[in-house]
Parts: sequence; structure tokens; C-alpha cells
Amino acid sequence: MQPTDRAFFAGDGGLPPFVAAGSAGAFHVVKEDAMPLYLIRFGYTSEEWAQMVKEPQDRRKTVGPLLEAIGGKLHGLWYAFGDHDGFVLAEAPDNTATTSMVLALTGSGKFRSLSTTVLLTVEETLEALGAAQRIALGRPR
Repeated sequence: MQPTDRAFFAGDGGLPPFVAAGSAGAFHVVKEDAMPLYLIRFGYTSEEWAQMVKEPQDRRKTVGPLLEAIGGKLHGLWYAFGDHDGFVLAEAPDNTATTSMVLALTGSGKFRSLSTTVLLTVEETLEALGAAQRIALGRPR
């Protein structure tokens, strides 16, 4: 497997399009030149929830075009109970592009919280672990 491979545990039906379809529980690897994936956690203000109750909206229709404007793609938006009101799984060209979109969202005043995490593939993590091992072995004991 190469660092540009994307691997996912398939079976829930809501998988990104670069995951090959298969039987439930099947493990698929699809090679491609994929952009980084980002997990965006958000919390709406009480005013924004009141507006959503008054006029319900599918926010995928808002977030999708924002991501497309930076060369990215929306893979999903989910609402949740807990510390965060929702989660977005997005693909974007790089950290700068993602930051520009998150800053635009932050400036809207609709969020009480908004945070972004860069997601690493298993392959990227293994590569980083190998590099860390090489660094550790190079240190005097």
C-alpha cells in the first residue's frame, strides 16, 4: 500500500465515493491522488438554532458550495448530541484552503464553536512512525 491509498471499513452505506462498493463489513482500498480529509466539529449559537427551527435548511447545500469554491468536496454532514452540534467530513486541497473556509464560517456569527482536525490515513501515520523511528535511532543514547 502506498501513502496515497485511502482505506476504509465499508458497510455503512454512507462512504465517500472513493471507497469501492461491496458486501457489508468488506475492507476496500482504492488508489487515487486524494486530497487531505478534514473533520470539522461545530456548535451553533442559540440564535442560529432558533433560526433553523423557524426556517429548517439542509446545510449541506451551504457547506458543499463553500468547499467547492476552495477546490474541495463535502463527504457528509451529521448532527449529534453532546459537546458538538454536528460534524462535517470534507476533502480540501490543503490546510490554507481549509482555514480560509473555516474563517469565513467563523465570521458568520452562527457558531459558538468551530474546530478542524486534519485526518491522517493509516499509511500516512505508518510513514510518520517510520520517520519518528529513524529520528529516535539517530539520537545519542
